[in-house]
Amino acid sequence: MHAFAALLDSLIYTRGRNAKLKLIVDYLHATPDPDRGWAMAALTGDLDLPGVKPAQIRALIEARVDPVLFRMSRDYVGDTAETVALLWPAPVVPPTPAAPLSISAAIDALRHLSRSDAPGVLAAMLDRLDAEERFALLKMATGGLRIGVSARLAKTALAQAFGLDVDVVEEVWHGLAPPYARLFAWAEGKGDQPTAANVPVFRPFMLAHGLEDAQVDLADYAAEWKWDGIRVQIVHVAGQTRLYSRTGDDVTASFPDVAAAFTTPGTVDGELLVKGEVQGGTLEDGGGAASFNALQQRLGRKQVSAKMLAEYPAFVRLYDILLDGDEDLRALPWTERRARLEAFVPRLDPDRFDISQVITAASFTELEAIRAGARDAAIEGVMLKRRDSPYVGGRRAGLWYKWKRDPLTADCVIMYAQRGNGRRSSYYSDYTFGCWTEEGELLPVGKAYSGITDEELRMLDSFVRRHTLARFGPVREVEKSLVLEIAFDSIHGSTRHKSGVAMRFPRIARIRTDKPAAEADRIETLRKLVT
Repeated sequence: MHAFAALLDSLIYTRGRNAKLKLIVDYLHATPDPDRGWAMAALTGDLDLPGVKPAQIRALIEARVDPVLFRMSRDYVGDTAETVALLWPAPVVPPTPAAPLSISAAIDALRHLSRSDAPGVLAAMLDRLDAEERFALLKMATGGLRIGVSARLAKTALAQAFGLDVDVVEEVWHGLAPPYARLFAWAEGKGDQPTAANVPVFRPFMLAHGLEDAQVDLADYAAEWKWDGIRVQIVHVAGQTRLYSRTGDDVTASFPDVAAAFTTPGTVDGELLVKGEVQGGTLEDGGGAASFNALQQRLGRKQVSAKMLAEYPAFVRLYDILLDGDEDLRALPWTERRARLEAFVPRLDPDRFDISQVITAASFTELEAIRAGARDAAIEGVMLKRRDSPYVGGRRAGLWYKWKRDPLTADCVIMYAQRGNGRRSSYYSDYTFGCWTEEGELLPVGKAYSGITDEELRMLDSFVRRHTLARFGPVREVEKSLVLEIAFDSIHGSTRHKSGVAMRFPRIARIRTDKPAAEADRIETLRKLVT
């Protein structure tokens, strides 16, 4: 545990990508199995200890220190694991001397425990560890390390450590389980390469760079709509179907209707959507898709009721094909894969699958006008795909571009603020903002924390501290005098909010110190933008 704690501590304070890679590479070389495998599971988010819950950890610390002190400290530190690690008191009766606690020993002790037994076992471990080790154990137990290391970066480090191709590592990863003994045996030349044959494994998505202000030649690039759902990969092999999110998470249980309908051997890439009023249609007759707000009703559910399936029927609008049966098509140019996809789609259930249409435009200027006029609730923008591009994992310069539609904006008044997390834990960086009703009442319409510079963050933090009207735990109510220009992708009706509207991806575009709060936008104006 000590070596893993030292790794996490170093990663937190290391900025550069290459420096982070070296830290992980060195750790993998120096650490034996199965500890390094469990460490990789923690770094990639694949470690699951269902018996340990954040509420249990809060109960453990509040039984040992003043609960008010803990909550105030948590508010200041911004991270529960770090706060508990620092506040955890020395046990009244020192623990019996024992060998240092390893990662594998800790996981073996915790992963098969019930929720009722886990707190006592976890507390005994925390009594044996120092602050850094406690932090590592708690982060590992609860998931979500938040140390600036993505799953892709961790897998890249493993590939570098043993001279492997990271895309090959990605491809076999989801067919294996922690602590990845077969993977490390292959990496060290002690075993055969794990194979994905007859296993519905995840394959890395091809991703796109933002187009920014550039233009492309439509003779070289094809354009198609970028739909506003969640990107999924659907795999059917050996009688099994799996749905994977862009991060490789298995979301099959959340969408059993889609999984049951995909029975043709192959692997496809598409956008998971919920049907709108016009079902199965094209862009011209309504697109057939509801807004992302409808899809949210089904996201994250491990069990889906019959009522939910009926009220929010899901379907997938296909973008690409990776495998047709067991034939790997990824090396083919996009034009050939598109032809294969068009031949593949008629073999699927038309009630659950259709194809994303290519946009016909004579010039980039014409395409720009088409994009500007697209305000369908389910359209996020345009994709530009090089016609000769193979399907390769990750972002490759010059192959695919995403060209999101211009955001909508509204002038809103900041109403409440809360401290952030991580490096922002000392600042009030999360803001709730509102717009006016016709009667002059200010109602919340959204929350945002992104889009501002460090200098603007300090300015807003200072405003919050100087203009606080009331405190509600970690939240401060502020004087309703500062206007923020909020950019957002779309807006939807909402029965959960008193204002009746909910923004999609709100972020702060600028601070409007030049504009009186009374001149901020009206909720009625936002309602006219609802899609």
